[in-house]
Amino acid sequence: MNDLLDNLNQRFDHAALMPEVDEPAVRKLCQEAIEHQFYAVAVNPVWVKTAADELRGSTVKILSVAGFPLSASRTDVKLFEAVKGVNDGAHEIDMVANVGWLVSGRYAEVEAEIAEIRRNLPFNVVLKVIIEAGKLSTEQQISAVKCVVDGGAQFVKTCTGFFGGATVDQVKTLFQAANGKVEVKASGGIRSLQQCRELLAAGATRLGSSSSVAIMKELEALL
Repeated sequence: MNDLLDNLNQRFDHAALMPEVDEPAVRKLCQEAIEHQFYAVAVNPVWVKTAADELRGSTVKILSVAGFPLSASRTDVKLFEAVKGVNDGAHEIDMVANVGWLVSGRYAEVEAEIAEIRRNLPFNVVLKVIIEAGKLSTEQQISAVKCVVDGGAQFVKTCTGFFGGATVDQVKTLFQAANGKVEVKASGGIRSLQQCRELLAAGATRLGSSSSVAIMKELEALL
C-alpha cells in the first residue's frame, strides 16, 4: 500500500457542518469516528456539547468552527465562538479568516484577528485558519499563509467547502508558502481515495471530509 495512505483514518477530520445537521446526525458522526478511529469530528458550535457527550472515553478529538462559513463576522464574535467552543469541549478550532480583507490586501488586519484568537485559546488547542483559497489569487494565498504563520496558528486550511473544493494546486501553493512553519489541511469536496492520495502528496497533513467513511471503505476494498 502507498505509504501516503498508511494510517489514513488518522488524517481525517470527519465533518458534519451543513446547516441541516441535527442531533442524530451528530451522534452518528461520532460513532463513525469511533468505529474508524478518525482523528477528529468537525461540528458546528451548537453541537460541540453533544459530540463531547457521545465521544466521552474515546480518543477522537472534537473540532469546532468560528466565523464559519462566510468569514465576515466581527472579530469579537469569532473570538466568542472559539473560546465558547473550547469551553464546551472542543480540542481544535477552525476559524475562517476574513476573505474580504484578504482580497483587499488588508493583511495586517487578518494577522491581528488570527493573533487575537490564538492569544485567547489554551496553548494546547490547535488553531486552523481557513482562507477560502478558491476566492484568492495565488499571490493572495501566499500572503494569507504569512498571516497564518505570523498570527501564531498551527494550520492553514484550504476552504470551508461551501464555495468550491480543495485542489492539488492550492495545497502545493500553501505547503510551499508555509515552508514547514504551519501544516496544511485540505478540505472541501474530498470524496475519493485518489483525491486523498493526491492532496497528501501535495503536502496536506490533515483532510476534512464528510465522505470519510466511504473513502475508508474504498481503501479497505483494496487491502
